Amino acid sequence: MRRLRQLAERTPAGRERYVDLLRAVAIGMVVVGHWGVTVIGRDAAGRPTGHSALSDLPWAHPLTWVAQVLPVFFLVGGFANAASLTAHRGRGGDATGWLLDRSARLVPPTTVLLVVLAVGAAGAHLRGIDPAQVREVVWFATIPLWFLVPYLAVVALTPPMHALHRRFGLAVPVALTGLVALGDLGRLAGPAALATGNHLAGWLAVHQIGFAWYDAHACSTGDPGRDRARHPLPTSRRAATALLVGGFGTLLLLTTIGPYPVSMLHVPGQRMENDGPPSLALLALATAQLGLILLLRRPAQRWLRRPGPWQAVIAVNSVVLTVFLWHLTAVLLLIGLLDAVGLLPTPAVGTAAWYAWRVPWLLLLALVLAALVAVFGPVEARAGRRRPAGGRSTGRRPARTALVVAGYVAVLGGLLVNTVTPKSTPAPLGLPAPALVAYLAGAGLLRLLRSGWGTRG
Repeated sequence: MRRLRQLAERTPAGRERYVDLLRAVAIGMVVVGHWGVTVIGRDAAGRPTGHSALSDLPWAHPLTWVAQVLPVFFLVGGFANAASLTAHRGRGGDATGWLLDRSARLVPPTTVLLVVLAVGAAGAHLRGIDPAQVREVVWFATIPLWFLVPYLAVVALTPPMHALHRRFGLAVPVALTGLVALGDLGRLAGPAALATGNHLAGWLAVHQIGFAWYDAHACSTGDPGRDRARHPLPTSRRAATALLVGGFGTLLLLTTIGPYPVSMLHVPGQRMENDGPPSLALLALATAQLGLILLLRRPAQRWLRRPGPWQAVIAVNSVVLTVFLWHLTAVLLLIGLLDAVGLLPTPAVGTAAWYAWRVPWLLLLALVLAALVAVFGPVEARAGRRRPAGGRSTGRRPARTALVVAGYVAVLGGLLVNTVTPKSTPAPLGLPAPALVAYLAGAGLLRLLRSGWGTRG
């Protein structure tokens, strides 16, 4: 508590605390949403199985308009990345140094998850458990990593995309939205390969809006005339209302008259998904969310000036990635524990027993996740306390940049291979061997570079 008070007292006056609150709320809603829709059953052999309740509860599909908050995370990510990149360059740093600093917060907690899962899977394999079963369990635990693939990609692309923003402003997300529309056309009428770029273009579009929001914040806290390259997002109440009404109205049209499904989350069997890859409907939802966020900004800012709420936001953000990465592992651990003692309920989805089980289910999962965060959270917390590097290097910049890019590519490649590898593929380590090797090589290279290796001579 003492450290939280100190961090709260040292918060710069110009910090946009609302962004930190939104990040914490978004991740919290993702966690509770995943836990809430989980249905536990048993297969023919009596082993526990699980699936999403959304397939069985079509009435709940409109609720996903509230539950789908990944656009919020990319929005605040764009704001935070623009702020940190601008500050880093203000200290004389370069884009390469900024990417290394960013990797220090994102990669180590992910590495811990993958190593722990791989070690656990190896132990299960040595005990004679079928590698296909091992893979299925680890596949479930690593579902959160599919999100890190596009997020790490937009982080890696932040320096060039921020340069495009400084030159073209909001024209960049408009152009990216056009690419998403083209991809949707491919999904609906063919060829489906046109939609491949949506996996990146959709999230980049939202991330770019975060740049514009940061510019609006910078203009409100400083002299806008000092940087003519800024392209601020309109944040007035009238603009926010227009975004909310326009986004919501467009979403209604796209999901009623248009061909898009109502659910903003994955539902097996749907002809088209709105979040994998992002669709125009999801971008319409993001627009409405942006309007609501801007409308709530002032009361939230007043609330966050109170010490208690702000200290709570600081505490959550210090381990927010750990919470996200481990929340499905908590599900696996709780299922295994309850099954081992013969107390695992398996009520049918939609029954009174299933709804009644939601409350103790969520509370028990919160306890398991709290224990996991207590063990693994310090890795992220230490990374967050790491002082940013100045970005200057006495080594050859092109070589250093190439190594950083190689590290990011290897990390992204490893995560991507794991994501696209089917859960039924046997894997003694739970993860495809090429994916694990590529990821660890990239993470190790980035760690060496952060330590100063290769910066001399």
